[in-house]
Amino acid sequence: MISAASIFKTIAQLTCLSLPVILMSAQSYSQEKIAKPAKDAPGGQYYTVGDFKSVKKIDSHVHLTEDLDTAFISQAEADNFRMLTINVYSSPGDPIEQQQDFAIKLIKAHPGRLAYATTFSLKNYNEPGWQSEVIAYLRNSFAQGAVAVKVWKNVGMQLRDKNNQLVFVDNPRFDTIFNFLAINHIPLIGHLGEHKNSWLPLDKMTVKNNHDYAAAHPEEYMYLHPDRPSYEYYLKVRDHMLQKNPNLKFIGAHLGSLEWSVDELAKTLDKYPNMAVDMAERISHLQYQAKTNWKRVHDFFIKYQDRILYGTDMRHDAMDIVNEHIATVEGLRKHAHETWLRHWRFFTTNEKMKAPEVQGEFNGLKLPRQVIDKIYYKNAQRWIPGIPK
Repeated sequence: MISAASIFKTIAQLTCLSLPVILMSAQSYSQEKIAKPAKDAPGGQYYTVGDFKSVKKIDSHVHLTEDLDTAFISQAEADNFRMLTINVYSSPGDPIEQQQDFAIKLIKAHPGRLAYATTFSLKNYNEPGWQSEVIAYLRNSFAQGAVAVKVWKNVGMQLRDKNNQLVFVDNPRFDTIFNFLAINHIPLIGHLGEHKNSWLPLDKMTVKNNHDYAAAHPEEYMYLHPDRPSYEYYLKVRDHMLQKNPNLKFIGAHLGSLEWSVDELAKTLDKYPNMAVDMAERISHLQYQAKTNWKRVHDFFIKYQDRILYGTDMRHDAMDIVNEHIATVEGLRKHAHETWLRHWRFFTTNEKMKAPEVQGEFNGLKLPRQVIDKIYYKNAQRWIPGIPK
């Protein structure tokens, strides 16, 4: 017969032996659950600030229109950037033929560094032969190397029909042109509508760059034009255009005018699988959202990593450059480098940081290498075939 003392002794021995094993197993499980790849080691999961110049990158939204803008090309060469320079039709701007000639000249002078997106004139919009005229111009542009087409916000804000009514991008007169692009697999870059801040008083705007632009361009500041449609209406007609052209590859410039909410932008991307967005002049809105919803912004990039293109809207007459009175090659190069590097820090590190356009501090997103590679160059090559590799 086994005594009670023997039983208690056996239980005590088992307990002493098992407890360390249980603790070790729990510890191993915990470590397994939280283990991460080497953070910043060469070939690890993340890039560092020190990787900035060694990683190939594309700025997929710039405007190079004057000799002074070659400063940006010089800095792009130093910082390992390729660029897409975009032609824009606007009544007071340079003629689109002149913009195209200048872009082609730059491409020849800097082979492999640049590509260009053409555009089309609205001058004869109300004339019977306008569509044929546009397609003939676009064919000529593609023959000379254009890789995309830009449509600007003057469609919906300035263009008027014979009855003096505003013309929007879903107007049937555009269908022939957009169908032509879809058939020829040419992406359309669309700045349609405007940022949501444009409908707010200056002191209610969320980021400085929107405030400064509205103050300097009252003709485009929607708050001053209550006769114009609502912010939501511009999105509605843009979406209607996409519904009518499901095979058109569309890149919504400036985060598709949904810069204020990654949640709303996600809903739109879910609806239109042939739509991507560039971040030109709207990264400040992502930083603003990261102040209070860091995880939401971070997770948006993870989920939609194949649909986002890096871009800056870099040009010599950008508001930040004008406000800082930068007018020399050296000054423009310094500005470009600082802008590109500040964005790189935001996307690749989790540092607490500041930006000139955003009040207060926010943390960087620290996106994985594979996501960085996509937003910085792979997506541009996928969505805009022909862009420099």
